[in-house]
Amino acid sequence: MNAPLKIGIAGLGTVGCSVFRLLEQNAALVSDRTQRPVVVTAVSSRVKGKDRGINLAKVKWHDNPVDLASDPDVDVVVELMGGAGGAAFDLIARALENNKQVVTANKALLALRGGEVLALLKKSKGGVSYEAAVAGGIPIIKGLREGLAANKIRAVYGILNGTCNFILSEMLSTGRGFNEVLVEAQAKGYAEADPSFDIDGIDAGHKLSILAGLAFGCVPDFSAVQTKGIRNITPLDIEFAGELGYRIKLLGVARQTDKGVEQSVEPCLVPKGNPLAHVEGALNAVYVDGDYAGKILMMGAGAGGKPTASAVVADIIDVARGRTLPLLGLAPDKAAVLKPANTGERIGSYFLRLIVLDQPGVIADVSAILRDCRVSLESVLQRGRSPGLPVPVILTSHETPEGSMLKAVGLISKLKSVVEPPHLMRIETFGSA
Repeated sequence: MNAPLKIGIAGLGTVGCSVFRLLEQNAALVSDRTQRPVVVTAVSSRVKGKDRGINLAKVKWHDNPVDLASDPDVDVVVELMGGAGGAAFDLIARALENNKQVVTANKALLALRGGEVLALLKKSKGGVSYEAAVAGGIPIIKGLREGLAANKIRAVYGILNGTCNFILSEMLSTGRGFNEVLVEAQAKGYAEADPSFDIDGIDAGHKLSILAGLAFGCVPDFSAVQTKGIRNITPLDIEFAGELGYRIKLLGVARQTDKGVEQSVEPCLVPKGNPLAHVEGALNAVYVDGDYAGKILMMGAGAGGKPTASAVVADIIDVARGRTLPLLGLAPDKAAVLKPANTGERIGSYFLRLIVLDQPGVIADVSAILRDCRVSLESVLQRGRSPGLPVPVILTSHETPEGSMLKAVGLISKLKSVVEPPHLMRIETFGSA
């Protein structure tokens, strides 16, 4: 049996404590699979005396998490504090300066400061593993870095935020509105007291930028991700989307094109025949299109202590086996600067919900604007008659440049007969990947 691999954990929240328990409870299994013991020797967290349900009596405590990086009894630094700056980045930087291996679940740091991490890696004999940073227990990072390493990836699609997927699933199954379901999600622990990070698409955007960097061999660039959340989705949208053969999902899309990389997180209409349409509840799923492997779907728990701990410990096991991989699957100096595509030139079909006064000439006025903007309609849906009162009208378009569609929507919103801001969603057919 080889010498023990000594682990230092920074951050003892839900995930950190789950990692501690997993390494303790499955110690024999991990040792058998790595041919060496894997033991936690040091920890750090904000509050020392808190009862976390784990026994820290034999573990060294560091008040300053950055000190873990210099501790001679720590071989692998596990960063589970979160946040793009402060102690989390300082800890990773110090660990790499000391040529240590780092395991992290920090999606924000990698999405916002991935270029800085790559620069540190160029000077270090250490490494950074981050399976837990994207999609919890789903091994998508390993899938891209290892299983699909020989493929040119054409596109990655993902349901990357369990909070949003739970809300949209509940709205579909119960017919309730967004605000009511959000309160339930908060009560069940799926959503934070301030849910903005999730429901406005930021969390999913961080994850998508990491997947895009890995898939296309470029430095993650969150600033290039077009993000739009789910606050404005109504039961009416879900009902009409269903009649048209779609389900609404907050979908992350990263696609390689001749004009650059498209990156977006936004509510999309997904055809019911696509497997992503049937990912329900708080689950995550990632759908990858490779030139030789074709389309591959991975689905599972995207958050929570146990699934995330599983991903963290999978990285630790790789280190214990002596297997570490470059951050983006290729040498740090080979990572390109991401070239973002102009989203205004992106071609697609669209779903447009209008609330208009039921009076003569409204549809003619809307159609004239669409014609002038060179947008071709595929269908128009309207139910019932309420002369002089607001009624919903649902329009779907044929494929058109996004810029043309946005221009048309801007003009339509100025019509006196349009009484609420128009709501536009992309129809994702997956066929152009």
